[in-house]
Amino acid sequence: MNRIIKYILLVVLMTSAISCDDTYLERLPLDTPSSETFFTNETELTMAVTGVYNRLWFWPQGIAWYLSFDFASDDGWDRNGSPLQALGRGEQNPDNGYTNAFWTHFYGAIGRVNFITTKGAALESKMNPATYNLRMSEARFFRAFFYAYLSELYGDVPLITEMLTLEQSQTPRTPKSEVVDFILSELDAILPHLPDNPVVKDRIGKGAVLALKSRVALWNERWQEAASAAKQLIDSGKYRVDGQYESMFTKAGDNSPEVILRIQYLRGLQTHNIAQNFWSRMALGHSNKKPPQDFVDTFDCIDGLPIDKSPLYNPQKPFANRDPRLNYTLVVPQSRLVNHIFETHPDSTMTWDMSVSPPKRVPNIEAAHAYASFTGYLFRKHVDVSNYPTDVGSSDQNLTLMRFGEVLLNYIEAKVELNEIDQSVYDAINAIRKRPAVNMPPIAGGKTQDQMRNIVRKERRHELGMEGFRYFDIRRWRIAEDVMPGPYRGRVNRYSGGGWLNEPPMIDEIGTPSYDHISNANQMVIIETRAFNPNRDYLWPIPRIELETNTALTQNPGY
Repeated sequence: MNRIIKYILLVVLMTSAISCDDTYLERLPLDTPSSETFFTNETELTMAVTGVYNRLWFWPQGIAWYLSFDFASDDGWDRNGSPLQALGRGEQNPDNGYTNAFWTHFYGAIGRVNFITTKGAALESKMNPATYNLRMSEARFFRAFFYAYLSELYGDVPLITEMLTLEQSQTPRTPKSEVVDFILSELDAILPHLPDNPVVKDRIGKGAVLALKSRVALWNERWQEAASAAKQLIDSGKYRVDGQYESMFTKAGDNSPEVILRIQYLRGLQTHNIAQNFWSRMALGHSNKKPPQDFVDTFDCIDGLPIDKSPLYNPQKPFANRDPRLNYTLVVPQSRLVNHIFETHPDSTMTWDMSVSPPKRVPNIEAAHAYASFTGYLFRKHVDVSNYPTDVGSSDQNLTLMRFGEVLLNYIEAKVELNEIDQSVYDAINAIRKRPAVNMPPIAGGKTQDQMRNIVRKERRHELGMEGFRYFDIRRWRIAEDVMPGPYRGRVNRYSGGGWLNEPPMIDEIGTPSYDHISNANQMVIIETRAFNPNRDYLWPIPRIELETNTALTQNPGY
């Protein structure tokens, strides 16, 4: 059976299996909901909509789905020999388990929504209108949300908005532009029915709708719609830039004035293991997911200049005087991670235990462990130290999915592409840069369109690092073919020169480093060599099984 419509057809199969002309033989369950009787009341509708929220619990390759994209970008790498790792190398095919999982999971979620919108219509006259419209709008939000990702990853995809019969199972692909039209129109339609309460981070409200609209419009170069949606949220005054930064991605993020939507976890129901994936062996983690040297070097110095131009940069103390978001996002050598000083150089066989006073020297697992960080760096964002030691592998910490900082950057980029670089653009970018926990120099006025385009692209990499956006950014800007191919680098692994690069790399206008001129570049760890085919890799392959079961589908070029 075609897995696109597997969930949608479930009810048809259930009812056809028990149908009979003799009504005496028809039996419906008395103790559980049935497809014939669902929905009969508000409680059942609410339960069904909550089930759609649960589709955010999706963990391909052991990491939250929306974060996983960045491990196939130039900002991250998956240590396991996995389909995700193959995607980063440009070796994906129609049987890739990672890319196929998204198709199955997202269409499963859409099937749930279509069941709700079809079967739930019977309750419209039986429920309070405001409550009915609220629940239906929540469900429709997620249908738009998952279609946004499907169309961005695969291009043209089947647009299915109702329950299908078996005769309708051969469903062709819908042009991406039509899918995007549907998404944006759905978001406009549901906006009036949703609450405007920024304190609630676990349910869909107006903030999430406008944030998603600005994101989808930006991804599809609908600049005016992106700017308008972002501006509507900005002008609402419901959200503001948090003075802190790191805490938005810890348990404190539940109360952040910047956070719009969080994925909810609950011990005994659903937990996650991000700490285990990100943290070092000394912190009871596995170091599965790792950033490269290239990502480290893209962060500016505190004077706002790149490391190849700033007088504050010292190659022998490469992490001093840097944009604070470097250390909020990454774990760098000689910084503290939970109870120990993190150091990855193979000669550093001892490190400091900071859990005692005074600190004491202890053996350093990271120096020699076969599965310690291959690049010499780890990710810090999205992990609360309170997960140590009991919850490293099973945490109920909620995860930030949408926040106001992204909306501001969406607004800035859209306005720049419209060449409407007014004071509101500078106010937006400087609100991000001048938050007290970051306090980077403001961007001065008078910039050209090209200058501001480069500035916002660099700012997105620093501000939104390891939040699942980089993968889409380098594709939207059509620079994946430039930044993806070649070696994926780790730090210098020899002690000569202190274990650091002798000179800073050359940094281009959007923060991409080049190591061609560095005298000891040959001492950097090379994790793998990546490739990117611009004639193929800007889209994912349609799963082979879908092509075989739905002959109306066609494959993307090159697969």
